[in-house]
Amino acid sequence: MDFWTQVSRLILKGRYIILILIAAFTYFLASQMQYMRFSYTEANLLPENHKTNIEYNQFLELFGEEGNLIILATEDSSIFTPEKFNAWNDLSKKLDSFNEVDFTVAIGDIQKLKKNKTEQKFDVEPLYDKAPTTTEEVLKIKNELFENLPFFDNFLYNKKSETIRTIVYLKKDIVNTAARKDFIFDALNPTIEKFEKDYNIDIRVSGMPYIRTMNAQNIIDEIGLFVFLALAVTALIFFFFFRSFRATFITLVVVSIGVVWAFGFIGLFRYEITVLMALIPPLIIVIGVPNAIFLINKYQQEVKKHGNQAKSLQRVISKIGNATLMTNVTTASGFATFIFTKSQLLREFGTIASINILAIFVLALLIIPIMYSFLPLPKEKHLKHLERKWIDAIVTWMESIVRNHRFAVYASTIVLIIVSMIGVYMIKISGSLIEDMPKGKQFFKDIVFFEEEFGGIMPLEIVIDTKVEKGVMKLSTLQRMNKLDETIDEIPQLSKSLSVLNIVKYSKQAFYSGIPKYYQLPNNQEKNWILSYTKNSTSNSDLLNNFVDSTGRYARITTFMKDIGTDKMKLIEDRIQQKIDKEFPKEDYNVSMTGGALVFLKGTTFLINNLVISLSLAILLIAIFMAFMFRSFRMIIISLIPNIFPLLITAGLMGYLGVPIKPSTILVFSIAFGISVDDTIHFLAKYRQELIANNWRIKQSVYAALRETGVSMFYTSIVLFFGFLVFTVSSFGGTIALGGLVSITLLFAMVSNLLLLPSLLLSLEKKIANKKTLKEPTLDILAPEDNNGDK
Repeated sequence: MDFWTQVSRLILKGRYIILILIAAFTYFLASQMQYMRFSYTEANLLPENHKTNIEYNQFLELFGEEGNLIILATEDSSIFTPEKFNAWNDLSKKLDSFNEVDFTVAIGDIQKLKKNKTEQKFDVEPLYDKAPTTTEEVLKIKNELFENLPFFDNFLYNKKSETIRTIVYLKKDIVNTAARKDFIFDALNPTIEKFEKDYNIDIRVSGMPYIRTMNAQNIIDEIGLFVFLALAVTALIFFFFFRSFRATFITLVVVSIGVVWAFGFIGLFRYEITVLMALIPPLIIVIGVPNAIFLINKYQQEVKKHGNQAKSLQRVISKIGNATLMTNVTTASGFATFIFTKSQLLREFGTIASINILAIFVLALLIIPIMYSFLPLPKEKHLKHLERKWIDAIVTWMESIVRNHRFAVYASTIVLIIVSMIGVYMIKISGSLIEDMPKGKQFFKDIVFFEEEFGGIMPLEIVIDTKVEKGVMKLSTLQRMNKLDETIDEIPQLSKSLSVLNIVKYSKQAFYSGIPKYYQLPNNQEKNWILSYTKNSTSNSDLLNNFVDSTGRYARITTFMKDIGTDKMKLIEDRIQQKIDKEFPKEDYNVSMTGGALVFLKGTTFLINNLVISLSLAILLIAIFMAFMFRSFRMIIISLIPNIFPLLITAGLMGYLGVPIKPSTILVFSIAFGISVDDTIHFLAKYRQELIANNWRIKQSVYAALRETGVSMFYTSIVLFFGFLVFTVSSFGGTIALGGLVSITLLFAMVSNLLLLPSLLLSLEKKIANKKTLKEPTLDILAPEDNNGDK
């Protein structure tokens, strides 16, 4: 008695115990769902010991969390009326009263520097003493701000468009916690919505804490939608093929338990829900349904042959248990290769996906035969789909193409390869922090608004180590920083910078009685006078306290970036680095570029390199599986060609359609390859079985394998195509691209496996189809045919 026959008897005899164990394990995993948590930190795509990460962590130690700004803005001209102007500043005070807020800066909070000759220091005085009551008073404040206070230009106002801003600084210790989300949804958003309603003013909101929170909520909202759509679409297609409520219900039970297990494993491993992790539950549905198709189709075929339920159920497990195991192992391997990357994000995704793919196989293999064992035999109407003429017509057409038009198959393949190769050379590599975010959402539109008005919202930091205490305030250092600042100003993708330079320039302006033209660095003669005034001053402004560390050795220059891809970022980085190398001698200064946006963009490039390795590893791993199953080098090559070919077509399409290579799109290749190779395994396994049964008559074996597996391959490919197409309803660009590209790739893979693979087998028949080439496999994928001819 072989292994799978023993397994089938064990499953059917111990069905009550197995159901109890499944129920208990499902309950356990359901209880672990409480530990699922959504990511409150920015996804770090780099390994911890990467140079960029080390520099960023050093920056955080010096200056603390950088991404703690939430920015409010309005370009409504009616804001410069007494009621609305005062309400705008009151809004800032209200936000300042929340525990999660460190401090706020609005026009009403502006403190002007004023020279005190008597005590040789700068005093601070408010921009205005009392709330304005007339439009003239408001316009006077506006004129004073726009004309005489360049220090606040591009920070609290845009002179050109007359947009004004309020800056909310969150407490740094809550930025990466759940408290951030609670504050934004329970305090900030309701407060802003009430203000907008009361004063009929549109407020734009942005800043990295806000963007991350709104984006994370969008992921949460979409998980439920994806699970529902994946269940609905796959169930509908399944029912269309099988016309059986019973079979559809059993399939839904299997994949629903699979979804619970998927969420449970995420909780059990204490992993965070990210955009990638959110794809796993619907992915399990899409991959789980084909398992049900193979098992239920086999069961119904057996019932149609001999009408013996016990024998049919036993054969479902023993005949194709090994084949479905191998196909699930190859699919899981496609995902498991992510575990070997150095990215924590990918490792976690690969771990959960591969575990759950194997888990859904086990569930299908156990639940489907057991549930059918409690039910009466399928009725004649449930088996009618096995004789559908349109399916027979499709299979006959495929057989005709392979039999009579192989030259056309090869010619089409070569043309597609050439055209695809041209497309591959057109592909661009891109990585952007917000590119894949939902473009229809208000928070994304606000990002675009802030880019146009203020030059961006993603911080880029430059840290200057002067190597000596109080080295920052040396005039030579400030002058070097100013030269670097000028270069930053020349780059259109960057905003005006913020640094200690701003306060020093403002000090000089104040020293010369607030005349705007003196907003500049002091010269050697002025330096000592102005700096002595600065030292004697006790400003209550929190604004620039964190731009120089407590020892005066380190300074930071902060600028904000527009949403640019990795290619443009590299050019900007090189330009700034050239200026740094020119202005800051290495023997006197250590200067580094860092910031969350830069870490993300470098992480994207790193991730893409890792995913190329992952895809190569997936191909190698699956080639090893093929070697293990067929023990023939030629069969390995033949099995890989129909699966690499669709990847090439997809890559070519990406080039022609302008879809860049980025983390979300490069995932397509490993996922699609791992899934598409399943069809190859089913076909070749059946082909080998037919060869032995037909005494190595090749043509007869190829056509028999095509007829036998063609229907199931067609069914499963259609389910996978529409299942992955579900992801295109996402509001995330990366998820849309992933769903659409995987669907297209799998469709090409189906055609490739049903036309190109049989054609290759027939053309190379003499070289591959003999007992010497096709050695006895290490493990039989399909059980050999019975003497009575039943399969």
